[in-house]
Amino acid sequence: MAYTIALIGRPNVGKSTLFNRLVGRRIALVDDQPGVTRDLREGDGRIGDLNFRVIDTAGLEIAADQSLPGRMRKLTERAVEMADCCLFMTDARAGVTPADREVADILRRAGADVLLICNKAEGRVADATHEAWSLGIGEPIPVSAEHGEGIQEIYAALQPRIDEFEAALEAIEAPDEADEDRPLQIAVVGRPNAGKSTLVNAVLGEDRLLVGPEAGITRDAIGLETDWGGRAFRIFDTAGLRKRARIDEKLEKLSASDAVRAVKFAEVVVLLMDAASAFETQDLRIADLAEREGRAVVFAINKWDLEEARGARLAELKEMQERLLPQLSGAPLVTVSALTGRGLDRLRGAVLDMHAVWNKRVTTAKLNQWLGARVEAHPPPAPSGRRIRLRYMTQIKARPPSFIVSCSKPEDLPASYSRFLVNGLRQDFGLKGVPIRLSMRKGENPYADKKKPRGHRA
Repeated sequence: MAYTIALIGRPNVGKSTLFNRLVGRRIALVDDQPGVTRDLREGDGRIGDLNFRVIDTAGLEIAADQSLPGRMRKLTERAVEMADCCLFMTDARAGVTPADREVADILRRAGADVLLICNKAEGRVADATHEAWSLGIGEPIPVSAEHGEGIQEIYAALQPRIDEFEAALEAIEAPDEADEDRPLQIAVVGRPNAGKSTLVNAVLGEDRLLVGPEAGITRDAIGLETDWGGRAFRIFDTAGLRKRARIDEKLEKLSASDAVRAVKFAEVVVLLMDAASAFETQDLRIADLAEREGRAVVFAINKWDLEEARGARLAELKEMQERLLPQLSGAPLVTVSALTGRGLDRLRGAVLDMHAVWNKRVTTAKLNQWLGARVEAHPPPAPSGRRIRLRYMTQIKARPPSFIVSCSKPEDLPASYSRFLVNGLRQDFGLKGVPIRLSMRKGENPYADKKKPRGHRA
């Protein structure tokens, strides 16, 4: 359990910039355009020897509850409830605005512990702090999140709070409390409006991510840790991935690159598709991206509660999967309803099964026994009358399973024979649904470089 800080303020005061500064990495999207952040993004922050959890929030705006800004405001208000301390951020260049006063009132009504941060205060320390006193929150701290100025002052204000929190925590925690297992990393990817954020909320059991009928609400790749059925998971909700030609705005390009990065860092990728339009071209591109990155893949068909002819539709989807994505043959296809929560247990089971297969190793003895039988049953071709010899096989790594075959003439071995071996590995060693890497290497001749003995005649 870590001390939690929430960054609160109206739009475009630099909350995401300070978030990146505190976590030490540029992981939150930052742009001059207001309203870039929409969901709650969490990260592990640090200032010197102080460690804490930090939450980046959407800018607080007064709006109708059912509108997009209104739903964003509700998430931010939830972050205030979750936090041990709120860093209330204002813009020193703009001065105190009516929106700042509204935020101050919300924090007062919530009874939150608040530190007032005057950001963008380069060269305006006196003016910034003088006007901010009128908010009635407490002593303002002038900072520049972009340049790292004023961070030491934040440290001085947080230190006694965190020390008190840790002392109280030590008093109530059992001394023999065991560390939890490392979380299994999942990325939930798909086209816009497939229901990714709704699915993640259903797994978490609470509305932590912004959802709605509008496509493209999610912008950041949001990573959230949870206990799902007794197993620790870290689930990344990602922005919807569209065709590259249709990505026009700068922010959408940043969001797409963030989603691709989440795929690269995941162990299992859940490709979520709408039951009414699954396995379209962009779905296939996303699946191919996951395969190229070497990730285990689970296909999840969402909005199954709306499907009427379920048996026929399921058979059709499975046929499309095997026909259109042979490189991921055997990957599980799970039907779910993110809205009602049906199918989540089966999805969890499929994710754990694919993670186990992705980590699987096969002994060298079994591989070479298998290779000998395979070659005997179906020998490789013999170009120019000289047969290609496959001498030896071993697995060099898992995650994904990767193998090397020692071969006499790898340059002459057709790709079709490599696919034949890969398909055999899938079938015979239970490696269905995960990417398999197979490389051919020329076996060295131990006598090739030795000098001929004296008296030898050619």
